[in-house]
Amino acid sequence: MTQPLTNVAPNTWNFLRDAMIVPTGFREYDARWKYPDEINLPGMTALGLGLGTQMQRRGIAPVIAVANDYREYSLAIKQALIIGLIEAGIEVRDIGPALSPMAYFAQFHLDVPAVAMVTASHNPNGWTGVKMGFERPLTHGPDEMAELRDIVLQGQGERRAGGGYRFVDGVREAYLDDLAGDFRMSRKLKVVCATGNGTASAFAPALFERIGVEVVPSHNELDYTFPNYNPNPEALEMLHDMAASVKASGADFALGFDGDGDRCGVVDDEGEEIFADKMGVIMARDLSRLHPGSTFVADVKSTGLFASDPELQANGVKADYWKTGHSHMKRRVKEIGALAGFEKSGHYFLAEPVGRGYDCGMRVAVEICKLMDRNPDMSMSDLRRALPRTWATPTMSPYCADTEKYDVLGRLVEKLVAKHEAGEALAGRAIKEVVTVNGARVILDNGSWGLVRASSNTPNLVVVCESAESEAEMRAIFAEIDAVIRTEPSVGDYDQKI
Repeated sequence: MTQPLTNVAPNTWNFLRDAMIVPTGFREYDARWKYPDEINLPGMTALGLGLGTQMQRRGIAPVIAVANDYREYSLAIKQALIIGLIEAGIEVRDIGPALSPMAYFAQFHLDVPAVAMVTASHNPNGWTGVKMGFERPLTHGPDEMAELRDIVLQGQGERRAGGGYRFVDGVREAYLDDLAGDFRMSRKLKVVCATGNGTASAFAPALFERIGVEVVPSHNELDYTFPNYNPNPEALEMLHDMAASVKASGADFALGFDGDGDRCGVVDDEGEEIFADKMGVIMARDLSRLHPGSTFVADVKSTGLFASDPELQANGVKADYWKTGHSHMKRRVKEIGALAGFEKSGHYFLAEPVGRGYDCGMRVAVEICKLMDRNPDMSMSDLRRALPRTWATPTMSPYCADTEKYDVLGRLVEKLVAKHEAGEALAGRAIKEVVTVNGARVILDNGSWGLVRASSNTPNLVVVCESAESEAEMRAIFAEIDAVIRTEPSVGDYDQKI
């Protein structure tokens, strides 16, 4: 296999013939490119050959489940990927259009070791990518991604005999059966189902109806142009739309799903957005009553309540803060035997006996409905108000080029660690510690904190702040973290502000 090129222009002879892949698309735990600016269809075939070669080298049984999300170009990209997999001697089980968690489910349902899901996740149209894994329920982490990158970019793909293709029907139905089981609501529940016209539109309404939930539709027609908003339940645009639907319909709450259905966002009956880390604390409270002494993993962007909440402490919960990213979190949950992992972006990782350990927005939706069924006298806003009060920013993402962001972050971490070591205050408080497991989480003496890290899948830094005291302190923490960030001239504007 020849080495892929990085500078082939669209609408040229070579673009239709030669593999073109921009190296920055190989990220920490999945692969993402702008299409067709950063990868072409021959490039996707080269990726498939590389992925198949990686399977063969590692001694993975040469069978893989493959699927695609509901975007205009995803089917063509999946077919290009499949050609490369077959060239590498891999037997492909194509399950058709799917959610990412449906593809992960297919590994168990079809008893195959590997998965490749063609999706841009919550990224807007114009992006594509692949989520892949060999050891269920895990997906590729940094080591596996680096190995795959080298195989592909160095032209090490090896063609073998034995590849094949088979379309497998019925996985969607089996997936919905597995999610619903024999559970049916015993209390009346009216839920806004927000799918942003994305892939979850083909799943969530049917799932809710199956478990006895009254559905208030919200952009549930499949439309890959995303005419209302980009389906991303961490974005305020989608959350505000969900809140408006709750208020207009009198629903008990709203659940919203991203473009490939592995994330879930929540808005309560009063129209208040409950960010996923706070929803995670609500779920951890409920689950820890059923499973006392459980361990829960939270990513470094998440609220400090997993460690400080009195009810979780009373239930013997152990909190473990870990690296942001679905692959990192899945792996950590499995490694330490946690009951669940919660990520501020809306990924929830529910392990046995609740789930299978992979992130599934549909599974979370069912478990939230079960939680409400176990608390028939509580509204979602009651559950929110029962938590200790904190003030948190949304996840904010100032622009920083993929080629620069890790070097920039390294310098920012050094500056923040230096402030701590020099005994300097931040927002008028002493810095208790700076956790550098994933960027820098600056923790103050009252438990308030501010975080800066590099996005793993877009050209951005990520900034989150939380105060245990007040909105004013939260804003002061952000202002001082941002002042340090502004010492780096290559960092651009924020996508949203507090």
